[in-house]
Formats: sequence, structure tokens, C-alpha cells
Amino acid sequence: MHDLIAITPLGGRAPKVDRHGPVTLTEVVDTALASVAARHGRDTDTAAMMQSLLEAPAPAPARAAGGALEAFWTGPDQWMVEASFASHEDLASRIADLAKGCASVTEQTDAWCRFDLRGEGLPDLFERLCVVNTRKFTGGEATRCSIEHLGCFLICRAVDHYTVYGPRSSAGSLHHALLVGMRSVF
Repeated sequence: MHDLIAITPLGGRAPKVDRHGPVTLTEVVDTALASVAARHGRDTDTAAMMQSLLEAPAPAPARAAGGALEAFWTGPDQWMVEASFASHEDLASRIADLAKGCASVTEQTDAWCRFDLRGEGLPDLFERLCVVNTRKFTGGEATRCSIEHLGCFLICRAVDHYTVYGPRSSAGSLHHALLVGMRSVF
């Protein structure tokens, strides 16, 4: 029998936490992800399914919303759904069962790495990293952007809490860019 050991996107056994100035950068590894895309002509059914799933309307363009399950908008009639991995390891399967064919659901958990940044002055950091006006963010915004030539999702959970999702295969490069940005600003 194999003795496999799970590692984080950065290759550690435990999530990496970095602090510099007023900002803490945390590698988050306990989130299940699934993408949801309405099938042709089924946008109304998919929106109703998303409302049932989230117990809130599906997020509008450039927004994030939800409760125990959260989602953020990724394109027309498309969302990424987040949940605690401990309680929703089979998130994509659960959503697919609920969708009953109105949406295409894809497991995304291991395709992305997640970094949370907490602290004061986050707009100062992100204005150096991406072309997004984070100074206007108040919480609940979500957008696709490029950070160091990597396609990422940027979510403002609160003015002092942002999440960055990037390709897991580039976790080291994204972490480095975030850390260098933090050091250049603070």
C-alpha cells in the first residue's frame, strides 16, 4: 500500500503564512471549488438552482455572494462555488445532482490555489499587481484579472480581506508576486 502525503499548492505539509507590515498572506487549502455554467436555454433554471444552493440570488456580474456556500461570478450564467472542504469534499457531485441537467458542473478544487490577504492598505498593494480599481471595493466584488501574467480571480470579501485564486501549477510564482508586492508597498 502506498503512503501518500498530501501537500499544499506551495509544496508544504501545512499552509504557508507570511506577514509583512500590516498584511498577512495565507495559503488557504481547505476550500472545495466547483464551476457551474448554465446549459443553452437553461439560464433561468440554473439561476433558480443557484438561488436554492446559496440561499441567496446567484451573484451578479463582478460580484460574490452566499452564506455557508459562496459563489462568485465568472462569466455570463457562470459561477465558481466555494465551500468548506471538510463538509463539502464532494461539492461538484452535490451541485450536479441538484442541477438535474440544467447546468454543467465541473470539479475545480485541485486546479486552483488560493491566497487570502488580510490587513490595512490592500488597495495600495493591488494597484501595483493588477489593473483593477480596488480603491472602490467595499466588499462583495469579484473579478478576473492578470497578476504577473497569470489569469486570476480577485475577490474582495471586506476592505481588509481579499482572496486571490490562481492556477495551482503556478502557485509558487503567484505567491512570490504577492509577497514581493507586499514588501514593495509596506
